[in-house]
Amino acid sequence: MKFLKKNQVIIYVTALMLVVAGYMNFTANGDLKSAVQTASSEEELDKMANIGDAQLVSSNVVSESENQENISNANSAKSENTNETSNSENENLTNAENSNAINEEKNQSNTNEKNETAETSSNISRSNDDYFSTSKLERDTMYSQMLETYENILNSSNSLETQKQSATEEIKKINDTKNSIMICENLIKTKGFEDSIIFVNGESISIVVKDNQLTAEKVAQIQNIISREMNAKVENIHISNK
Repeated sequence: MKFLKKNQVIIYVTALMLVVAGYMNFTANGDLKSAVQTASSEEELDKMANIGDAQLVSSNVVSESENQENISNANSAKSENTNETSNSENENLTNAENSNAINEEKNQSNTNEKNETAETSSNISRSNDDYFSTSKLERDTMYSQMLETYENILNSSNSLETQKQSATEEIKKINDTKNSIMICENLIKTKGFEDSIIFVNGESISIVVKDNQLTAEKVAQIQNIISREMNAKVENIHISNK
């Protein structure tokens, strides 16, 4: 701005010099035409000065317009960046929520599977416990009924001596079998088996043990106990697990 004012001063000074020169020329030659031309030159200089001001004003207007346009563009770009950032944050938030939901669903699924597995295992264990307890109860009930029958024969006045003698032998055999069974089941438990049950049918003896994996070593231990305590042959001993 200072630069433009300085130019205007120079122009005015130049114009003044031309006027003075024209006046002196008019005085010396009495030539009115030269004075007019000099005055015309002064007007042209004024126009040039005014043109300079106009150009300056126009330049300022253009500059202000460009600045406003730049500001508007900057605000628009800022708004777009803000929108993009907001959209990106929303998208990230949505993805995070979806990921959390998926993880929660997986965790819930794993928890349900574990619970189902634990429940199944618990049901199997309960079923096994029920099997052993129920089977022992049924076996003991059968022996009790057999003993009661033979005792009735002994106590009956209508029984023959041979019948009474046979009943006495059967009662002794049943009691011996019950005692042998109790001893064997206790010995089998000392070998690490949680539970077991023994069924005797004549010379054949069946043993069911509560064990997940019945190895050859475990089978040999059970056979050794049964053959020793019940005077049974190995080929008559049948072992299974449950």
